[in-house]
Parts: sequence; C-alpha cells; structure tokens
Amino acid sequence: MKKLLSLWALLLLALPLHATPGLSHRIAALLHEQHLDGVVWTTLDEAGAAGSSNARTRAPMRLDQRVHVGSVAKTLVAAGILRLVTERRLALDTPVAHILPGIRFDNPWEASDPVRLRHLLDHTAGLDDARFWHVFSAKARADGPLALAFPAGSQLLRVRCRPGTRTSYSNLGYTLLGMAIEATTGQRYERYLDTQLLAPLGMRDSTFEFVAQHADPRLAMGHFEHGVPQPAVPSYVRPAGQFTTTAADMGRFARFLMGDGKVDGRDFIAPALLRQMGEPAGTEAANAGLAVGYALGLRKLDRHGKVAKCHGGNGVGFRAMLCLFPEARKAFFYAVNTDSETADYQRIDAMFIRALALAPALPAQPVAVTMDVSSWLGVYVPSPNRFDTMLLADTLFSFVRLTSDGGGIQLRPFQGKTVALTQVGSGLLQAPDKTLPSHALVASAAGTRLLTNGTQTYEQVPLARMVGLWTSAGAGVLGLVVVLVRGSARLAARRLSRRDPLLAPYAGALALLLPLPLFYRQPLLQLGDMTVASVLLAAVTALLPIALCSGLAVSLRRKQLGADTIAMLAVLQAALLLAAWGLLPLRLWV
Repeated sequence: MKKLLSLWALLLLALPLHATPGLSHRIAALLHEQHLDGVVWTTLDEAGAAGSSNARTRAPMRLDQRVHVGSVAKTLVAAGILRLVTERRLALDTPVAHILPGIRFDNPWEASDPVRLRHLLDHTAGLDDARFWHVFSAKARADGPLALAFPAGSQLLRVRCRPGTRTSYSNLGYTLLGMAIEATTGQRYERYLDTQLLAPLGMRDSTFEFVAQHADPRLAMGHFEHGVPQPAVPSYVRPAGQFTTTAADMGRFARFLMGDGKVDGRDFIAPALLRQMGEPAGTEAANAGLAVGYALGLRKLDRHGKVAKCHGGNGVGFRAMLCLFPEARKAFFYAVNTDSETADYQRIDAMFIRALALAPALPAQPVAVTMDVSSWLGVYVPSPNRFDTMLLADTLFSFVRLTSDGGGIQLRPFQGKTVALTQVGSGLLQAPDKTLPSHALVASAAGTRLLTNGTQTYEQVPLARMVGLWTSAGAGVLGLVVVLVRGSARLAARRLSRRDPLLAPYAGALALLLPLPLFYRQPLLQLGDMTVASVLLAAVTALLPIALCSGLAVSLRRKQLGADTIAMLAVLQAALLLAAWGLLPLRLWV
C-alpha cells in the first residue's frame, strides 16, 4: 500500500509537466512535416517533449533534456544587468567607456551622445553585428577573455548612427555587456550570472558556462538540415548566445519576468525595469509612435494577431523562442534541436499562440490623416544594416521600394512579398495582418527621409545611385561570364595562345573556382578562420584585378579593342567597386 501511495503521489506531481495529447500530437506532426529532429517546450501550465535528441541514436527527446537557446541568452544577460542596476552598482545611462576604459568607440557623436549601457541593451549603439570569425571559428576558447572579440585595428567599434536613435541588432553589443559585468563584479560573467541570477531564480538546471554534448549526456545534440549532427563549439561572442537550460527553468524565468521582481519577498529586479523590457523608447521609431521594437533584452512583436514580448535565438544546431504575454500572465518557450534554413518556425510560434487561448487583441484605431506621402515614395536601403561587411550586398539586394497606386501605399521588398500599408496616423502605417502600426515615416535630424519598422531603419536614396550600383554589378557579372565563355571556347579550339589578351583574365576568372573544393572539405565552423581555403580565396580575388589589367594592357598595346576589351573593363570596374566597399581582396578572417 505504501508503494502504491508513493507512486500515486509521484504521478500527481508529474501531471503539470505533461502536455495535452492534442497539442503534443500537433507538435510532433509539425516536426515531421518540417523535417526537424526534436523539441522541448512549456506553456507554463504544461510542458512536453517530442522527436529525438540525437538523429544518429534516435534517442527520444525527454522533458528534462537540456538545450542550447542561442540569442535567447541575451534576455538573461539583460536581466543580470538590470539586477546590477537595481543594486545601484550600474546605471543604464552610464557611458560604456566609463565602465570599460580600455574600450575606444569610433563615435562621431561622442561629445553629445556617447554609447551608454542602455544602448547596448537596446541594440541602439549603432555597432556592427559580428564578423565570420566571431561565430565560425575553431579557435575560440570557452575560457578565453571576452576582449579577444575586439582586436586592435578591426574597426569593430565604429558607431554608424547616432547612439540611441536607431535599432541595429548587435551580438558585439551584448559581448560588451558581458565585459561590463566582469568589470563591475570582478569575476567571470558566467560565474556571476550563474550564482547571482540563476540560482536565486531557482534555475538550477541552467548555466552560462560552455556545455558540450560529450560532457553532459542530458544535452541534446544540435543538428543542421537533413539531420546532420553538430556538437556545441565555443564562440568569441559567447555572452550573446551561450546558455544551456531546460524548458522547466525557462518557465520559471518567464514567470519571474511577468511578476513583481521579488525573490523571497525582496526586490531582486526593480519592477519598473521589468516593465520597460520590450518597451522601446527614445528612438526615431518610438518617437514617431511605433510601439513595436527592442528594449532591455526583449522585442515587442505583433504577430499572428497577438502582441507579445519575445526573444528568438539560433545557435549551432538549435532554434529557440521565448514569448511573454504579461497582461494575460501567459508565456511559452520552445527549443528545437535543428537549425534549418527551410523550416517554417513561425508555424510553431502560431501553434503555441493558439494553444494559449489569448483574448483577441484590440486593433489600433485609425485617426484623421492629412500627411502627403508623395515625397516619401522611392527606394530605401538599410541604414544602418546589420552586418557592416555585407553593406554592399544589403544595398543591392535588401532594399525596399515605397510606391502608391493612388488608393494606398505598397511596400515592395526586393526579396519578399509586396505588403499593402494603410495610414493610421500622421506618418504611421499599418500592414493588414497587424494589430498595431507596423511602419513609420520619419524625417531624421539631418533631414533625410526614413522608413522604419521599429527594428530596422531604411533611408531613402536617389534612384540614380541605385541604378549606378545595379549597372556596375550587372555589368561585372555579365563581363565575367563573357570572359569565361569566350576563353573556354578558344581553349577548346586550341586558339588561346600566350599572346592572347584574354589569357590572363581568363586564368584569373577560372582561379576563382579553386577555393571551392577546399571550402567543401573543411568544416563549416572554420569558415572564419585563416585556412588554406580562405587564404587561397583572398589570393585569387586579389589577383583578379591584376590579371584584368594585364589583359587590358596587351589589348591596348596590340590595339585589339573589341568584345574582349569591353568584357575585361566591365569586370575591372566591378572589382574596383568591391574594393571600394572593402570586399576585395575577400578575407573571411578579418
């Protein structure tokens, strides 16, 4: 009888940790449909696990499985900073240079607008996000100094817009926050947050320390597409994404964030600070009236007919999402141990939002609109863009157009579907599937026209500038094709002699293919390291302009001016464009 009663008691304790059969079935079916390996999740009232924790062994995902959560770690790092602010050991408006005197920002607005602690938390410091080597490197150490992420001469601390005005997501900013914790507490940020944040919150199954699968059998294996396993690796920007946890612990964290900020009856984080999380303020977008955006470690999102404060994350082989609905005191968290480029993770978000049975959101009420938007129509480019090294590519391929057919406004991304926008206020625009204004038209302090969605700002640029860039890039690609086709035809006909002006450019173009087999053979996580493949890539991209100049010199000397010459000139001008934007020679390790 005693054994029977004990078993019954255990079953009663376990009941809240099991999902309803319907939700579990839908999640399992979605995993199968999207070719994802496994998931752990919680809605606070219930929790579950589905799929496999390791695609090779087919071990089932357990409810107490530990997972990596990528950038969801930023919300916890932000909470650690807010704990120090509550203790008055830090202040949100303190310039970062006062906390980290060894850090030197290249900030044109330093005299009036230094980079402050708040800006790092809000992603409004104007910093670059990360370089290849920050994330894709086999050289990073789990115990390496965080300052290694900012080598001298790297220009990683260049501030690209006035601090506090625009959101630009930056892993480097949260790495600096880890350094600020270390400078303030005198200990490694992992140790401080584990003992002074996680332990008091009862998150004893979580850690900021680096955890690998071979050291912890409870840690699920990460996977890329097609079930390719990928063990955890250290990172140079680990405060931005290194965190190991369980669904139960994330449920505890969610409850705390939606609570009164107290632990054991004492103020742990000031309630006012908790309420400010996910409530953007001070940016051009917020001042224009947009309520969506990023603040203090959370992003206010308007999706699937509901408004939530969320943070997503993807790391090596994992995708995760934490979403809070503070007014309803509801939340969900999930972590999938597959990082897939083809899966639709938003379907998982939508499934959990439906499962929470939230009250319908009240739509924004339109107001009288008199603003003439005709001068705002045109082409917009990211300003700033997220990855500074990708500035040219983002300018060419991530631009948007604002157009009007007389009856409405259309947002036309170069990559994506056209969105119809309705004016719901002076300069405020709303997409049809949103409950809040989704975009704003803003005039910057410098007088430029901006389009913003709260987390990404676009600046209007002259069409002639864009046409010039498109023409340059298109001519370069076409010229390269001509060089390769005409050179291959002559080689096949045995007419490509050493005196042929096309010989050197053709050889230079073919050489661009040499690094490809080497990159294919090396691990993805060495993409940012100085390897044989990356050094060869830098060499062949540096030699291409020299080969083109050599061919042009022969053409001019022999007065053979024709299609070959035009093609070589087209490729050369594109190469000069790449060089002007810092992409030639192409060095992945800088």
